[in-house]
Amino acid sequence: MTITTLSSRELNQDVTKAKKAANNGPVFVTDRGKPAHVLLSIKEYQRLVGKKRNLVEALAMPGIADVELEIPYSQELPRPADFE
Repeated sequence: MTITTLSSRELNQDVTKAKKAANNGPVFVTDRGKPAHVLLSIKEYQRLVGKKRNLVEALAMPGIADVELEIPYSQELPRPADFE
């Protein structure tokens, strides 16, 4: 599987190139340098939505290491449990 990244401008200039690339793997479309959309072949889309997966299988997907995920940390202090 090949992952392709195109800017929105590149996508608009050559949609055929993006569609051909989607046959070989996901095409990430960026807006101002940040991933905004993903183009998939219909076969890959149906494979993804047609099969239920657990979290471990989803995280093991090819290309997932290239996805940036920022998780905000809570600034709240822990409170003792109230068992009454």
